Amino acid sequence: MAVTVRFAELPAGVEMSRPLTPDEFFDFCAANPELRVELSPEGSIHFMPPYGLESDDASAEVFYQLAAWAKADGRGRANGSSAGFTLPDGSVLSPDASWTLNSRRNAIPREQRRRFPRLVPDFVVEVMSPSDRLADAQDKMRAWMANGAQLGWLLDMDRDTVHVYRPGVRVRKTR
Repeated sequence: MAVTVRFAELPAGVEMSRPLTPDEFFDFCAANPELRVELSPEGSIHFMPPYGLESDDASAEVFYQLAAWAKADGRGRANGSSAGFTLPDGSVLSPDASWTLNSRRNAIPREQRRRFPRLVPDFVVEVMSPSDRLADAQDKMRAWMANGAQLGWLLDMDRDTVHVYRPGVRVRKTR
């Protein structure tokens, strides 16, 4: 079965025969808002399929609970799955939910906050959907940790398991 993908005109100077920079990736995303994509450290685009209803319910609940806690706590802010972050390795990733200390967020110039800021959230949550492979999700969590996240949760709904990530500590699985 053939699949046709149509993209809006690529931003000036972007050639898909070479890796994209994070700034070029932002322009690509702005020109193609219907796509859900991330940028690998090598500069290639990774397409992410939409969630199923159950996975989206879980992601929405995680964000709701995290946002309510962040508001009550007052030390940081929560973001949902639409926020993209430029990591030190050059990748641009979007966790399903994240939290970042206000002091770190406020240190980012406003113009950079309007794009994909060069910022690693302190806490990230990834919710697996049935189309996700566990090994790929674990690789993404390791990337978050390697780039500076302080805590990460990988929620595997099908196995009723949470994988807890902390820098320099063995991953802990809980049910």
